[in-house]
Amino acid sequence: MTLGIFSASGYRAMAISKSTAGKTLLIRDTFQGVATLTLNQPEKRNALSGRMINLLQEALDELDQDNTVRVVVIQGSGPAFCSGHDLTEIRSATTESRKQLFRNCSQVMVSLVRLSKPVIAKIHGPATAAGCQLVASCDLAVASSEARFATPGVNIGLWCHTPQVAVSRNVSAKHAMEMLLTGEMIDAEMAQRIGLINTVVLLEELDEAVHKLAKKITAKSMKTVQRGKKSFYSQVDLTLEQAYEQATEIMSKGASTAESAEGISAFLEKRAPHWNDPPID
Repeated sequence: MTLGIFSASGYRAMAISKSTAGKTLLIRDTFQGVATLTLNQPEKRNALSGRMINLLQEALDELDQDNTVRVVVIQGSGPAFCSGHDLTEIRSATTESRKQLFRNCSQVMVSLVRLSKPVIAKIHGPATAAGCQLVASCDLAVASSEARFATPGVNIGLWCHTPQVAVSRNVSAKHAMEMLLTGEMIDAEMAQRIGLINTVVLLEELDEAVHKLAKKITAKSMKTVQRGKKSFYSQVDLTLEQAYEQATEIMSKGASTAESAEGISAFLEKRAPHWNDPPID
């Protein structure tokens, strides 16, 4: 098994031996400002077990405070991106522990949205149930033409209540309800058409596509990107008038920042801007 990880020449191969696979549930690799989190339990199709959820939360909390990281990429190992919750774990859990599992998972999804860095989902294979929720919770999503998406809980008598929160905030109500009511898989092209993902590429082009997208973002002012992401999500649920009032206030302050001064000067002087950001590895 080989996973694509960023390197100086684009992606470098990170080989995971059979003895490691399944033991290191979450692999973290950081290079040139891009942190890659790899869900690494292919024998369970990278299910979001309680342990996997806790590891993701820990990693996101650490990355949020790491100024050498500009972008986070989430990917899966093996044939699937993520199959959602571990049904064996859910079946054997008590009512209270089951509630805590869903609560912890929901917190991870919120953390992705609140993270001070943009998050890109890199989807090479199926993303179902909470795995589809994970895709919908990322800021951007790039998928291979072999990827598939579904919220299939209705098929097993357990409606995808928590996945619908993220999915319904990405796609229209009609498309979300069709996914939730039928539980059927949709292909990557359909996922792109309804707004669940940004881009579809051939599997062999996925590494490079994600690499190019991430590097475009790392070239921007870190502080501007952080303020921008926070501003985007905070205005979504406001009324039109409230959103414009908030945006006017933030943009007025933004026009007085060092980043804005440098960016405007660079544009007018026809040169590349020089951002005063912490160095990246």
